[in-house]
Amino acid sequence: MSEEITVALGADHGGFALKEEVKRYLREHAYQVLDCGAFSPEPTDYPPYGKKVAECVASGKAQKGVTICGTGIGMSIAVNRVPGIRAALCTDSFMARLARAHNDAQVLALGARVVGTGLALDILAAFLGTDFEGGRHDRRICQLDQAE
Repeated sequence: MSEEITVALGADHGGFALKEEVKRYLREHAYQVLDCGAFSPEPTDYPPYGKKVAECVASGKAQKGVTICGTGIGMSIAVNRVPGIRAALCTDSFMARLARAHNDAQVLALGARVVGTGLALDILAAFLGTDFEGGRHDRRICQLDQAE
């Protein structure tokens, strides 16, 4: 990665171990990491961590975000409640590429109990390596923004 990109990262206890793997991967690939927690595998609730990641992206402190819980569903719901933020729950790299290319998703949601580490890192690489296509998709993003 040649340009400086900061990725906000957050997980609950169900996603803690995968978050640590994702953090290691991001650092190895020259991304800056803003770790929003959790900081241990002790039981905790996911909404505050999803909100922190979304707020980091919305404020510009981070350009992208990654959230992880057991299924990814709770985190994606929590993140999508922050105005201007689009989170996509992805279970394969095809979904991740289209989440970026067609939906301009800024936050990737992963389910640690759904995807293993290898697949999660492949999904992450696809997400971070894909740009928004714009064009006909701009109109749809504007419609989403107007619905807020």
